[in-house]
Parts: sequence; structure tokens; C-alpha cells
Amino acid sequence: MSIPVSCARRLAPVPFALFVAWPSAHALEINPIVVSASRIEQPLSQALSSVSVITRTEIEKSQAPSLADLLQGEAGFEFGRNGGPGTTTSFFLRGQNSTSLALLVDGVRVQVDSIGALQQLDIPLGMVERIEILRGNASALYGDAAIGGVVSIITRSGRGQPAAYGSLGIGSRNSVDTQLGYGGQQGDWRYDLRVGRQRSSGFSAINPQQQPGANADRDGYTTESAGAKIERRWGENATLGLRLNATRASLDTDNAWAASPADVQQFRKSNHGVALHWRQALSADWTSQLDVSQAELRYQDFSNGQRLPFYGLFEGRQDAVRWAHSWQAARDATVLLGIDSAVDRFEVDQGAAYAMRRQSQGYFAGLTQRWSPWTLQLNARHDAVNLDYSAPGEAPSARRVSADTGLLGLGYTLDANWSLNGSVSSGFRAPTASEVSKNPGLAPETHHSRELGASYTTDELLLRVVHFDTRTQDAIVFKPLAGWDYTYESIGRLNNRGLEATLRARWQGYTLKASAVSQDPWNDVTQKPLDRRARHYGSLDVSRPVGDYELGARVYAAGARNDGSRVLGGYSLWSFYASRRIDDQWVARVRLENAFDKAYQLAWGYNTPGRGVFATLQYSPR
Repeated sequence: MSIPVSCARRLAPVPFALFVAWPSAHALEINPIVVSASRIEQPLSQALSSVSVITRTEIEKSQAPSLADLLQGEAGFEFGRNGGPGTTTSFFLRGQNSTSLALLVDGVRVQVDSIGALQQLDIPLGMVERIEILRGNASALYGDAAIGGVVSIITRSGRGQPAAYGSLGIGSRNSVDTQLGYGGQQGDWRYDLRVGRQRSSGFSAINPQQQPGANADRDGYTTESAGAKIERRWGENATLGLRLNATRASLDTDNAWAASPADVQQFRKSNHGVALHWRQALSADWTSQLDVSQAELRYQDFSNGQRLPFYGLFEGRQDAVRWAHSWQAARDATVLLGIDSAVDRFEVDQGAAYAMRRQSQGYFAGLTQRWSPWTLQLNARHDAVNLDYSAPGEAPSARRVSADTGLLGLGYTLDANWSLNGSVSSGFRAPTASEVSKNPGLAPETHHSRELGASYTTDELLLRVVHFDTRTQDAIVFKPLAGWDYTYESIGRLNNRGLEATLRARWQGYTLKASAVSQDPWNDVTQKPLDRRARHYGSLDVSRPVGDYELGARVYAAGARNDGSRVLGGYSLWSFYASRRIDDQWVARVRLENAFDKAYQLAWGYNTPGRGVFATLQYSPR
């Protein structure tokens, strides 16, 4: 169903016609429990590292079409994208490169491809219960590449009486989003089953005025997903769980270097995985958890209906194991011990072009201790990474790297509201399989970070201000060579320092969520800012009940950014939204996205979505 702008005024009242008198309640959790900052549960206000939380209520309220759009506006988070939702997307956390953060799903680190690009960025938001964004160097907790931070996704688990749930969304650009699920708890069993499909006719991904060689037609996408999460409790002290997920997508793309502007390109990708976990309380104070997972990915590039003959097929597989222990050594002291192990295999054109193998193993330990008014956090980790590369007619290459990383954090509670915290940490990023294939001699990147922050907390407000300073040595960067050839080199020093502020508050009936960042992501060697990262950006989301509705507005603003030799202009995006509970089971929502039809770019030459109207009808028994 198409909703052109010319019809928006007629269709905008339609969702409201579904509403009947019913009070709306979207209470913002001011001080939720977080896990990612120390790998143990603690209130957000007590976390020594800088963390943000997005709850299930906030996810539904946002009506975001993708993970990137949902995270936009969180402190420390920026992204680049080659077009609309579903296209190639890069995450920049705390100003670091897109290969320098970790993505977790239910505590298990997700697969990356041979260049270190994150997978499952198109994870359906309908399956997500909450998200934690841990900013800053976390290598001592999560290992290789977790230097910008961690995005930790916790999926939905069955609760209460088993029941169906789902949503149907329609909107501009012929967008249709359907999500269906069934979950609950029966005796010792908990489960959640779901399927989903997203479709849009999209818009031209590449701007033909900047890239005249590209096809100016619409570039739509279709994404289909299915998943299951099942847990069984065995006695009082053990739980066995299984998680299955599968996603496939078909995306129309543009190629600025196509033989003809009439050429049609398409990108198809699929991800599927299975994960098992066993959680056992060995005693009243000792808990052990074992996670075993396998994931596979497949990329295919097509032009005019034919798969490209060279590098048109990419396949990867990851086998991973994590064994972690938590020991309550004293009333206010928790000790962590564990091991992570993973083997990644990559093939292009089914071995005809090249094959890669990456094996990593890490050992970690941690201590979180509270002596009121002090809090201490210590983490240490050792990682070893082995990379192998082979191609027909070429000599095999290999690289072995190891690193020891650590984190020391200290917090001090001044009174019932104010607290101070600081930390120093070290981290590393090993060369990816693709980087080693071009330059086997690359050294791992090393990182050193410092943070100092202050928090103010009440029952209605949580404000945190943090100063951060991160320095990178032996940074690995792309280097073009003659013709289409390229390599990678270690260039030396990257820096980023700045201030960030976050706010979660309820005030005189309003719900407020805000962030602001001022930073200086800088390449000391080239004496230029890092690409696609703004010096200043932030967001403000304000909502409140008005009569029988909840109405809200959100603005995100970012300054100018470099993209190679070009400059991407600054921009601000306004969105307006409303929701209304029809009864205990049904909620209707509407959103006006990019309300003032702002033209902006996240990558030079690529378009972004204009104004759009979207309506969602949600079924969720309580």
C-alpha cells in the first residue's frame, strides 16, 4: 500500500480513528539494571563505564525500521549507510572505526565477515527485549576489537501465560512490516517463537547528480526472518536453553561504475545460527554458564539477473564456545573467570578465489568490589589470534598475534544523589583475515583509554557527564594502489577525546531522553578528522500524555563530517509520533519521519530517506 506525501493529510487521521478512550502509559525506566559494563548485574547509576539502555517499551515507541535507526541519537553512536535501511551500514562507536566494536546477542558475540564487518545489523527489532550500549574500551571484558564499545542485544523470552503477539505496519515508499510471535511460560518451559517480513519499494540509493553512472531507479528491499528461543529449567539450579535465528534479504543496489546506467544490481544475503547455553548454580555463591554457537553467512552479488563471475559469492562460518563463571566471594565482591574461543572460516567463489581461517582464544578474569562509598572494578584478559590465508597460485600467508589488556575503574559516592567515577583501560584489534591477505606483516592495533565522569540520580532523573580520551597506535587503514589494487598499512596514531552527556528523566508529566556529544576524532598522521564522524551531535526525545493519547517529538542533529576529500553537511532530523492504547491487547501508533523532508547524506553520493508517514497496529496481550 503506497502512502504518497500528497495523501498524507488524508491518511494521517486513520490510525487515530481506531483509538477509543484509554489512558496511555509509557513509563521510562530511570535506573534500569545493566550487565554489559562489568558482566554482572548492577543499576545503571552504579556502572563505572558509560552505558545507555533501550527497553522494549522504547523500541515499540520508536517504530524504528532498523537497528541503526533505533540507535541513532544514543550518545557515542554514529553510523554511515549506502542508501536506506538494509543497505551496507557501518557503526562508529565513540568515534572508532566500524571494525572496532563488538555486537552481542544474548551475551554471545556475533559473527563478522572477512573484513571485520558486523553481521546481524538487520536483526528484527520485534525479537529484541532490550539493548545496552557500552561506550569506550571494553577489550579487557570482551576481547579483540571491543575498543569503541559494545552493543549488547537481549532477545525476548517467554513470560506469563502463552499467547500470540504481533504488529502490522504500513507507510511511505510502499513499506509493509509484519511481525508475528507466540511465547510464554508453561511449567519449567519458557519459549518465544516469531517470524517477520519487511518490504519497501525504497528510493534510488545513489544520487545520480553526484554519480551519473548509476541507475536512478528505486532500490527496494525485502527482509524475511524467523527465530525461536526455548529454555527449560532442570530442578532448582540449572537451565538449558536453545536459540535459533535465520534472516534473508534481497536488496536492490546501485553501482556508480556500472557499464550502463540501465544496469540493475542486486545484493542477496542470508544469516542463520544456532546457540545452546547451559546455566548451572554450583553453589549458593557460584554460577557457571556454557554457551556453544554456530553461525553461517552468505553474500551474493548480481548484475542484470546474473551472479557476478568474480567475487560474486562469499560464504562464512563461525563456531564459538564461551565458558564463564561468577563467584560471589563476599557480600559486596563478585569474581569473574572465563574463556572465549572461536573459529571463523571464509571462502570467496567457493574456494576458487581465496579461503581464510581465523582462530581466536581469550581468557578473562574480573573483580567488582564495593566498600561504601567506594566501588572498584578490575578486569584482565589475554587473547591469541591466528589468521591463515590461501589462494590458487599464491603462497599461503599466516599471522599470529596476542595481546594482554586490562581495565581499572574506581567510583566514589558523594551523597544520596551524586557520584564520581573514572577508569583507565587498554585494548587491541587484531588484523582481519582480509587485511592479512593483503599485508601479512600487519601489527595489531593497540588502544589506551581514560574516562572521568559524574552522575546525578534521583527517582525521576539520571544525568551523567563523561570526559573520555582514547589513543590508538598502529592503526590499520586501507591504502589504494595502482589500478583497482589495494593493500592495508599500519599508519600510527589516531586520537579521540571529548565530552558526552546523557539524560533520562520524568518531569511534570513529560518523559525526556537526551544526549549530547562533543568530540575530536583525529588522524595524527594525516592531520585530518576521521571520515564520517561529526565533532558535535546529539538528540532530544520528549513525550507526554495529552488527553487519551501519548504525543512525542524527537530531534537528532549532527555537524559536518569529512568523507574522503569531500565534506558532508550538517543536518537535523525532526520526527513526531503518537500512540494510543485501544484496550489491554491493542495499541495503535503513527509516526511522521523526517518531518521537514531534510536532504542529507551519511556517505557521499548516497541518498537517505525523505519525509515519510508510518502507521503501526500492535497486538500484545498483557
